[in-house]
Formats: sequence, structure tokens, C-alpha cells
Amino acid sequence: MPAKDLFEYAVLRVVPRVEREEFLNVGVIVYCRAQGFLQTRFALPEARLRAFSAELDLDDLAARLHAFERICQGRAAGGPIGQLGIAERFRWLTATRSTVVQTSPVHPGLCTSAAETLAHLHAQLVE
Repeated sequence: MPAKDLFEYAVLRVVPRVEREEFLNVGVIVYCRAQGFLQTRFALPEARLRAFSAELDLDDLAARLHAFERICQGRAAGGPIGQLGIAERFRWLTATRSTVVQTSPVHPGLCTSAAETLAHLHAQLVE
């Protein structure tokens, strides 16, 4: 039986009007220290987002979510936060904020492949 590693994940949410506390799941971010893994996967279903909030700027939303990707990659393109260690980047990305892109609370689990877990969680929680 393959060994399982601890992983943590949070759901990426679009919250068009923070005061209403309504959101739509658009992505997942997964961190697994043992596998050196930090990645996000997201989708922007335009029709669902438009039905949810006609005022959303989808280009701005896409730019914000792509910033999550760059920070996960940990390169200079991720800015100062992208230069932090993998655990610090995950903690920064999942910190509580009141903007149009928010994350759920962080949840733990066990996995053999963080990449497969990311794909599974995205399919289960977003698609």
C-alpha cells in the first residue's frame, strides 16, 4: 500500500458583493509539504458568473486568479510573495480577505498524489 501524505486545500470563491456573503466556487488550491506541491486550478464559467452577478469584470477576475497561479509557481513573476517558501505562499494565499476572490477555510486530508487530488477536488467542488 503506498504511503499517504498530509495535504491541505482551500476552495477559491468569487464573492461579487462581500456584504451579501454569496459566492461561487471557481477553483481549488492544494498544498502538500511532503511532495513539495503547491498548485491551483480554476475555471471561469462566464455564463454562470454573469447570471450570478452582471457587474463582474471577468478580465479583472481572471487576472486575480492568474496571480494565484504565479504565486504558487514561486518565481519572480509571483512578486515578493512568490519568493517566499512554499508553506508561507500557501498561508498567504489562504489568508482571510474581503475581496472579490476569497478562499474557504483550509481543510486537511491524506493523498498519494497531490496532483491527482487537485484534479479530483476541482471536479468535485468546482465543475
